[in-house]
Amino acid sequence: MTGPGAGAKSAVRGALGRPGAVDGGRRPAGPPSRLPRLTLPGPLPRRTVLIALVALTVLVAGGTWAVYGSSWLRATRVSVSGGQVLTAAQIEKAAAVPLGGPLMSVDTGAVRKRLLAALPRIDHADVERSWPHTISVKVTERRASAALKSGGKFIEVDPGGVRFATVDHAPAGVPLVQLAAPPSASLRVFGTKRLLQAAIAVSADLPRSLRGQATAIVVRSYDAVTVELSGGRSVMWGSAEDGGAKSAALAALLKAEPHASHFDVSAPSAPAASGS
Repeated sequence: MTGPGAGAKSAVRGALGRPGAVDGGRRPAGPPSRLPRLTLPGPLPRRTVLIALVALTVLVAGGTWAVYGSSWLRATRVSVSGGQVLTAAQIEKAAAVPLGGPLMSVDTGAVRKRLLAALPRIDHADVERSWPHTISVKVTERRASAALKSGGKFIEVDPGGVRFATVDHAPAGVPLVQLAAPPSASLRVFGTKRLLQAAIAVSADLPRSLRGQATAIVVRSYDAVTVELSGGRSVMWGSAEDGGAKSAALAALLKAEPHASHFDVSAPSAPAASGS
């Protein structure tokens, strides 16, 4: 026989057996899903590793041989540019680039040092490898801003005071420095070298518009430097100090008084011009 409670129990079991009968259609939460497990590759076979090492060794050895051992990348010529007074033959001879060996083995720094030591006229030199066979040499020569007379020859001096060449004739368009200082306190205090340096500094500070027009820089004392210009004109410069201000004042005077024959910029804040 079936008791009165048996039917109720069966009903409950039936309800529980139907999805959504008790929890409103929601499934009971199950255990969290697991992420797929990553499988790392195993170690490479020993034979594969050996083959890779052999291939790398062959590649490195081949590259080294191509650069240093083969004739493909040999230094066979020198290319020279930038010379104005110096000839390409003079520059190439002073560079003394070793030809015939690997281009990579040429010491470009040593080539540059040889150039600067052998040719003081060179202010700067760029030495580079130009693959596959050339060493390229590009030079920048010094520019003379003044000349010093020494016996029957002339010494060219750049704006930095470097004496870089001795020539037979006074360079065109460059003022000749003349030391006209008598035996005086100025000469004893500053010395010949200091007075010449002052004259060279003045030549470097002259306005660009006067390049080629300054014929001489006469030094009578440290504070009395005169610049002689073409056409009988002259400039009282004074000392070599305040060169930038004096140059600007002189450029302004030349525009304001183009027919004047004497200019005074020894006091650049009060420049003056006279004569016509």
